[in-house]
Amino acid sequence: MKFMNQISKRHTLDPNKWIDSYADYLFNYAIVRVNNSDIAKDLVQETFFAGLKSAKNFEGKATERTWLVAILKRKVIDYYRKINSVKGKAEVRMNFYEAGENEGSWIEERVPQTWDNDTDKLIENEELKQAIDRCIDHLPEKYAVVFRMKTIQEFETEEICKELNITASNLWVIIHRARTQLRKCMEENWFNA
Repeated sequence: MKFMNQISKRHTLDPNKWIDSYADYLFNYAIVRVNNSDIAKDLVQETFFAGLKSAKNFEGKATERTWLVAILKRKVIDYYRKINSVKGKAEVRMNFYEAGENEGSWIEERVPQTWDNDTDKLIENEELKQAIDRCIDHLPEKYAVVFRMKTIQEFETEEICKELNITASNLWVIIHRARTQLRKCMEENWFNA
């Protein structure tokens, strides 16, 4: 009988406690996926707003935290969709100073070069990153989305399959094909350059 009571238990929402109860957890979830503190904070804030707007749709089948994480996952996906659009790429912000009075970010196109002793290494790493990004951009759209979600954003296989309405075996075929095409592209455009 105790088991039956647990099944029928419905969770409720208490938006007045969201910030105290879930802000840190959601921020930690977001920062791992976007690697930018300001963007992570914005995504958490957007998650809370979206939660308030759709509170009437909450059925109580999941806990508040699980429900809010599901909203945040959608926000992260939307963020990456935006920055992968032509307009979004022009608006990507990058950290220039990481601490101190000059802390801030720049629009990527206007980021000045660093002045430390590792400049050559940083330039080479940035060139490699750009080459990888170009190769990913030349993948078929579905391959690029799946590859980014699995290897860069580190989404779970189940999440990707559900989001994109594909099977796990289809996902792994896509990942394999994407890696094969990326390897060929990198060999032609980076290693032989």
